[in-house]
Amino acid sequence: MDIEKKLQILSEASQYDLSCACGTKQDDRRKRTPEGVWLYPASLPGGGTSIMLKTLMSNVCTNDCRYCPFRGGLDPRRVTLSPEEVARCFMGYVRRKKIVGLFLSSGVIGTPDNTMARMAAVGDILRRKYRYRGYLHMKIIPGASRAAIDHILSLSSAVSLNVEVPTAAAMKQLSDKKDFQRDIVEPIRRISELTSRGERFARVRQSTQFIVGAADESDAQIVRAAYGLYKRLKISRVYYSAYQRGLGESELPGESSAPISPGDALTREHRLYQTDWLVRKYGFEDSEIPFEPGGNLSLESDPKEVWARRHPEFFPLDVNRADKFELLRVPGLGHVSVNRIIKLRANGGRVSRLSHIGKVGKRLAKAKRYLKL
Repeated sequence: MDIEKKLQILSEASQYDLSCACGTKQDDRRKRTPEGVWLYPASLPGGGTSIMLKTLMSNVCTNDCRYCPFRGGLDPRRVTLSPEEVARCFMGYVRRKKIVGLFLSSGVIGTPDNTMARMAAVGDILRRKYRYRGYLHMKIIPGASRAAIDHILSLSSAVSLNVEVPTAAAMKQLSDKKDFQRDIVEPIRRISELTSRGERFARVRQSTQFIVGAADESDAQIVRAAYGLYKRLKISRVYYSAYQRGLGESELPGESSAPISPGDALTREHRLYQTDWLVRKYGFEDSEIPFEPGGNLSLESDPKEVWARRHPEFFPLDVNRADKFELLRVPGLGHVSVNRIIKLRANGGRVSRLSHIGKVGKRLAKAKRYLKL
C-alpha cells in the first residue's frame, strides 16, 4: 500500500478524537481534501488559527477500550506509517501551502512508551531534519513514562491526553487494562506541572476529551471533573464527544442505563459545551450549573436559561448599573452585546431600549424579560 493510501485510512480513523479545535461556524469545521485526507482548524498557542493535518500514526492497538472500533481483538484493516513516512507526507503538504500544522495520534503499538518513541521520532525528524518550526500537536498515550512525556513536550506546541471519563469507576466499565489514576490522572497532572512553571514547557498547551455516554456517568460528574481540570490543573481546553452507537461493544453501560436517541446524544454533547462556556467565559462555578434530578443537563433548554428561570430573585437586572459578569448571566446576552453595553455606559450613555444593545432578533428579544431598561 502506498503512503497516500495509508494516510487516507489513518486520517479517516482519527476523526473520533476531538482534542483539537472545533466549532459551529463553517470555517471552524474540518474539510476533506480530494485525496481523502482530513484537514482541521486549530487554535494556536499565541493566538490565531491554523489548518492542520490530523492523522493516526497507526490504528494497531493493544488496548481494550470498549467504545473504540480499533480496540485490540477486532480485525479492521490495520495500517501503520513509519516516522519518516509521516514527516515526509506532512512536509509535502506544508511545501504546497495546504497546511501549517500537524495533529498526530496513534493506537498503542505494543506498549505506550514504544508508541511514544515512534511519535517522538516524527517530531525529531520534523524539528531537526526539516527545520519545521510550526504547529505540532502530539497525543500523549495513557500509561506513558515520565521520560516519554518530557520528550514529547520538548517537541510540541500542544499535547492532549484524553481523560475519557470522570471517575475510576466509569473507567472500569470501559477498560480492563487502563488504570484511571496511574495511566491518565497522574500524567495529566505532570503535564500541568511542567507547563505551568514558566520554564521551557510553558508555551505548550494541554487539552483533553470526555467520551460521553459510553459509561453511565452523569453530566454532573463530567462537569465537576472538567471544572477541576480547568481550575486545579489549568487545562487549556476540554472537549466532549458523544459516543457513537455501533462503534464499540453492544450494550455498553451508558447505553443500557440511559438509552437515548442519537439526536439526543448530540444534544447532550452540545449542552456540555454550553456549560463549558459558562464556566470558562461567563464566570459560573460548577456548583451553580443547573442539573435535572438525575444529575443530567436539560435536553430542552440551554443551561444558562435554566439557571435564570431558577433564580427569579436575580432579575430583572438594571442594564445601566449591573456589572459585566451580572450581565453575562442574562439569557440572550453574550460578550459582544455586554461589551457594547459597558462601552456605551463608559462614554456617558444609557441603555433605554434593546436597539441600543444591538440588532433586535430572537436572541436579544429573549433578554428583554430579564432586564430593567
